[in-house]
Amino acid sequence: MRFTPRRSDESSVSAAVAVALGLCLVGGMSTAAQAAQSPSAHPAVTSQTTTGPTVRAAVSATVARSLVSEASTDTTTAPYISAEAEALANEPLDDIVDDARDALGDAREAVSEAEAAEKKVARSKLKITGAQTIDTSVVEDHIETLQTIAVTPVLLLPASTEEAAADTAKVEKATDRLLSRLEKAEKAEERRKAAAAAKKKAEEAARKAAAQAEAASSSGGSSGSGGGTSSGSPASSGDNSVAGAKATARALLADRGWGSDQFSCLEKLWNKESGWNYRAYNSSSGAYGIPQALPGSKMGSAGSDWKSSAATQIRWGLGYIDGRYGTPCGAWSHSQSTGWY
Repeated sequence: MRFTPRRSDESSVSAAVAVALGLCLVGGMSTAAQAAQSPSAHPAVTSQTTTGPTVRAAVSATVARSLVSEASTDTTTAPYISAEAEALANEPLDDIVDDARDALGDAREAVSEAEAAEKKVARSKLKITGAQTIDTSVVEDHIETLQTIAVTPVLLLPASTEEAAADTAKVEKATDRLLSRLEKAEKAEERRKAAAAAKKKAEEAARKAAAQAEAASSSGGSSGSGGGTSSGSPASSGDNSVAGAKATARALLADRGWGSDQFSCLEKLWNKESGWNYRAYNSSSGAYGIPQALPGSKMGSAGSDWKSSAATQIRWGLGYIDGRYGTPCGAWSHSQSTGWY
């Protein structure tokens, strides 16, 4: 957004003020020079040789007040000239120059910080909402203007200084907003990385549990403590219905020394995951079976019939839960807090 110039009448008046002040200043300096040549004036001049700013301030005030008096004869420009002249009469010229230099320094710093913020955003390669660049063109125009302080009539500087300060403040605010959006994006990226790390850790635990389940299967199967599985045992009945799967789970829980409280947690967990459907398939993630193994082929460690056997899926699922969470209730608690286990 670029600065909107003042109304033409005010600009004309400002120019008129500057020209008039310049002429009066020249005249004032000439008069002062003539006065300096007068013998009676030498003491006064000598007393002022170490107070240059005071002399310039006095000249400025004298010239400005002269304009106030002259402006009273022109009803069109009088209000503007009077206001500007009165302000100038009360401000030393050195202060005007110092203010302009300060504004120039602030403007340069604002542009530099805006450019640094843009580069920081680009290096982050993060997706940031809103604009990722800052328009500094107006402030750069002010910098070009204020860089000519040495050749600019001092009485023209206050307006340029004020406009530069206002536009510099806008760039500073835009820079702060951009850096704030970058900070939010960085925090979001940190959360994403943490979630990815947690997922990787869970997958590693699942692989470990699968290996444990495979070892347990090869060492004696998953039947009761008698060393074999009877044809009527729920764990080997081949009943893949919901009721049959739950009966198998109860038997396998007992083999692990878990009671009815753990079955209650397991029942709720797998109701949520698959509804105890041994053919349940999540098309978005690829998870399969009653325990929703991801991928389903992991359950091959518990038996080659993992696609068609609820019992094989349950054995694998209990091994995973034991290795990752310790108990079904531990897995259920984690699922409630995170949405997955």
